[in-house]
Amino acid sequence: MTRSRITRTALATLLAGSLAALSACGLGGAGEVGEAERTGKVAGKITFRTLQLKPAFTGYVQGVIDAFEQKYPEVEITWEDVPGDGYNEKLVADAQAGALPDVVNLSTDSFQLLADRGMLADVAELDGHIAQEYVPGAWEQFRLPGKGDGVYAYPWYVTPEILTYNKDLFEKAGLDAAKPPATVDQFFDYAEQIAAKSGGAFSAFMADPKGRLPGDWQKMGIPILNEKQDAFTFDTDRAVAWVERMKKLYDMGAMPRESLMKADDVNQLYGAGKIAFGPGSPGFVKDIKQNAPQVYARTQVAGAVTGTLGHIGIYAQSLGIRKDTEHLDAAAEFAKWVTNGPNQVAFSKNATIYPSNARGLADPYFSDRGDGRDAETLARAIGAEQLKTAALDANTPVQWTNQVGDAVVREMQKAIKGEQDAKTAVRKAQEAANKLLTHAAKR
Repeated sequence: MTRSRITRTALATLLAGSLAALSACGLGGAGEVGEAERTGKVAGKITFRTLQLKPAFTGYVQGVIDAFEQKYPEVEITWEDVPGDGYNEKLVADAQAGALPDVVNLSTDSFQLLADRGMLADVAELDGHIAQEYVPGAWEQFRLPGKGDGVYAYPWYVTPEILTYNKDLFEKAGLDAAKPPATVDQFFDYAEQIAAKSGGAFSAFMADPKGRLPGDWQKMGIPILNEKQDAFTFDTDRAVAWVERMKKLYDMGAMPRESLMKADDVNQLYGAGKIAFGPGSPGFVKDIKQNAPQVYARTQVAGAVTGTLGHIGIYAQSLGIRKDTEHLDAAAEFAKWVTNGPNQVAFSKNATIYPSNARGLADPYFSDRGDGRDAETLARAIGAEQLKTAALDANTPVQWTNQVGDAVVREMQKAIKGEQDAKTAVRKAQEAANKLLTHAAKR
């Protein structure tokens, strides 16, 4: 399983390399793979691949498999679990060799490798009414731009954004810990006050422009892509203002200076009381509880910073169905079984994740706030509440590849360090991003 420590950036790095390999290998586009048809009989031998779930979740997953095989005795499931390192490369190799598993665990980043090239079944077409079973924001994650109403994976477990902060550092900066920031602009206002009042003893947040973009811009209502989604359009006054604000905060010491150019261990810095805002992940709260109990006691959680549209981003895992599987009924029914409400709730009680299944998310376990003082319990309830209305506004679009992110971040770093003005940085970033997008479209 990808934990909170495995970031979208890390997964995007894998994706970029895999896309290049896929193009070089000559794996073609949609239409080259035959499409299986339902027979009405749930039977046959199928392979189920997961990502990094053994050994921590062996008992849970095997129990789900055993229960399905008991319900459908003519189905035999072979479960294979593979490490996170090189996962996308393995998908590429298997696709090239015609050896994809029947049911495969995919992230929102890596599923594009297969779906965009016609390797996955359209689950919206397989199950016309299944969409209502899932949280809308999760279901929508697995559409593809320009592919109509198709959805190419069943949503599995998800992780929402929340806001995590040290209430003692808030108070030292003269801020009200009961009134956390709700928008990107407010977040920057708070960071400015923290920098002004801390005397250099602590910072507000990690610079990490690669982690903040394009999410911050989307939350600010900046259009990342045009309507046809074939060109980047973020070169706006609002994007320029974001860069200028980041530069000001950087100059003030609102963020550790080294965090602009490299990824520091945010868990360690937050756990040492050196930054006020932690990562927006419920899993991070659990890590701090285990590894820095003194700081955990001063940790408070709230709803994620949103923006003009009031939406948050979510990170989702899914289960794709091999388009030419020999046993479509068995594969589809098993994927729905794994992602049903009871099974997703049981999984969430074993890990810091949330169900993408709407009925599962309605389980009282996710609404229980306890006495209102335990940060981990509150984080779970707040995250679940936000998931009910989570939408795609703050999720990284598939066009924002690792290469695009790198190109944009290079220009942002130069501007934040004062090596070029903000307007030039945004213009050059969009030009570089569009060149990469055009090149990708020609492959």
